Amino acid sequence: MGAAAEAALAAAATGFGVGISLILAIGAQNAFVLRQGLRREHVFWICLTCALSDALLIAAGVGGFGALAAAHPWLERAMTLGGAAFLLAYGAMRLRAALHPSALAMAQGAAMPLRAALGATLALTWLNPHVYLDTLALIGAVGARYAGAERLAFGAGAVTASFAFFFALGYGARALAPLFARPQAWRWLDLGVGALMWTLAFGLLTS
Repeated sequence: MGAAAEAALAAAATGFGVGISLILAIGAQNAFVLRQGLRREHVFWICLTCALSDALLIAAGVGGFGALAAAHPWLERAMTLGGAAFLLAYGAMRLRAALHPSALAMAQGAAMPLRAALGATLALTWLNPHVYLDTLALIGAVGARYAGAERLAFGAGAVTASFAFFFALGYGARALAPLFARPQAWRWLDLGVGALMWTLAFGLLTS
């Protein structure tokens, strides 16, 4: 293996490591993917939407879009307010669902239509200011250390991390299906997700 190939491989490994370390943090998007994976509803399309969204944002970050956001501070403020409003609304929905155990079992309750599921996925992704910090700012800053083929390899590694994580989370959630066959388990999951959404929202508003 030549020096150029080794350098590109090292950059890709760094990109994968940075990407996976940022995405592992529990957040609104991950909680939604986990919940839909447990319910086995539109798992492929939700995971694909999350991964492709990350890929676009990572490409923009590695390409230098972070400088534009830094030049226009109002963008961060607008994203913060929009994200907080969505998190508060979605958290309220999950807390309300926790009050109705009969609707919580996987075999019961109306399934979320694909269009609604994708809409929620896109909102939880693109209205979350933290995703811009992670992809445009942090990944973009690390990627700026590379040039040419190495920068492309770094971005590819970070994108690969997103695809691997989301599909592992969505389909891996099925291993927990026996536990969540009980309505009481869904009650606690919805309570936890709702509390997480509100905590994130208030954190955005007070940061």
